[in-house]
This record gives sequence, C-alpha cells and structure tokens, in this order.
Amino acid sequence: MTLTIIAAVADGGAIGRRGDLAFHISPDLKRFKALTMGCPVIMGRKTFRSLPKGALPGRRNIVLTRDASFSAPGVEVFGSLQAALQAVADSERAFVIGGGEVYRQAIPLADSLEITRIYAACPDADTFFPALDGWTADPQPRLTDEKSGLEYSFLTYRKI
Repeated sequence: MTLTIIAAVADGGAIGRRGDLAFHISPDLKRFKALTMGCPVIMGRKTFRSLPKGALPGRRNIVLTRDASFSAPGVEVFGSLQAALQAVADSERAFVIGGGEVYRQAIPLADSLEITRIYAACPDADTFFPALDGWTADPQPRLTDEKSGLEYSFLTYRKI
C-alpha cells in the first residue's frame, strides 16, 4: 500500500483555524476529491467533525480517536494510526487527510505528500503542518484562485 499525506498548507505551516481549513480554494478542494476518491481516508476526530456533511462519499472513512465511545455514520473508528493502517493494508493507496497531530504521526510512514502550498499568511491559525525535513518537491508554477485571489501551487513531495 502507498501512504500519501494530503494537505493545504499556508505560510508558517498553517493548515487550520477554529475547526476549519485555513483557506478554501476551489481548485484545491476539487484536486483533493479527485485524488482521494475510491481510496481510504484517515483522519483525526476533529478533522472528521469539521467535514460539513460528515463522511466523505466514495471513500472509506477512517477516524482516529482515543474516545472509545465515538461513532458516526459511515466511518470506521480506530484508536491508533497503526491499527488504521493495518485495516487498510490491502488497499492500493490510502490518504492521511489531517489534522496536525495525525500528520505528525504519519509523516515518518508516508511514501509521498500531496501539498497545496498557499502563499498567504493566516495570522489566526491554530493548527499547523509539521516541518518537512527529509522531503523534496520539484518547483511548480504559482496559480491564482479566481474567487479569492490567493496564489498557490500543487506540490508532490518525495523522500530524499
């Protein structure tokens, strides 16, 4: 199985604020859907609760939590990343979709990272992506989101 981390990361590693994404960029959300469709998606409980419509359709939704009583429609619950990875081991590819703590645990295990790099500050961010030591990505052109005017790039990171 290939394990891929997917995230939208703004300046300073910002990925979230007040239980939501740091920024909403339509092409990023469309890319997220296209890449993850049909694959297991692994996330923490807070990330799951931030999803506006609950479980993501067309994907096996895996939620990590230490709360043994947690349950939600359309999800499988595991107490650890290792247990979740064992449960999806027969999949061709699985994605870790957040949040910050789950990313920290998954980076050493990941094969690749699909990062939307947003070139903007998020001063009120409260959730951050870990530093990417030992990873590299080829430079990609900056794109501009028509709706927000934000500049971003789609970067694929590989281990050095």
